[in-house]
Amino acid sequence: MFARSVACLLLIAPFALAEDKGTPVKLSGLAGTAPASWKSEKPANRLRSFQFKLASGDKDYTDAEVAVFPESSPDNAKNFERWKTTFVPPDGMTAEDASKVGKMEIGKAKVATLDAIGTWKYKERPQDPKSKEMLLADYRAIWVVIELPDETTHVRLSGPGVIVEKHKKDFEAFLKSLK
Repeated sequence: MFARSVACLLLIAPFALAEDKGTPVKLSGLAGTAPASWKSEKPANRLRSFQFKLASGDKDYTDAEVAVFPESSPDNAKNFERWKTTFVPPDGMTAEDASKVGKMEIGKAKVATLDAIGTWKYKERPQDPKSKEMLLADYRAIWVVIELPDETTHVRLSGPGVIVEKHKKDFEAFLKSLK
């Protein structure tokens, strides 16, 4: 019986270890590996090349999501203004107060970020007038625009604010690991 248990563990162990490595991700001429804790999902639509579920670990909150949008617009001013309008700022704050624009370095890529909080007027297909709008209170989205000479890719971390904060460090580490 003991020998059979050991044999089963030896057969299962390589698969468990392989799963712990995370999902390889290629975007804008860069490549990296998503953290093993991110569950890879089938992209919700054709505009996404990768999609991951980030567990909330709390029954009171939904999971967060990372979505990768290749071949995107490099016009940060236009993108950021459009994305800001998808959020209703918390009481007492303006849209400018509820969003923060930043920059970071990822290899040779130009990278701009927008971090917004409030009630998200979420539409699965934002450009489709038939797409139903959902109001998601206390949400946060961090958009990252990665611009290389041949392609621009948008990466978005979104979900309940407390869950996005929980995963922000891993998200930033993933982005900085891209080579």
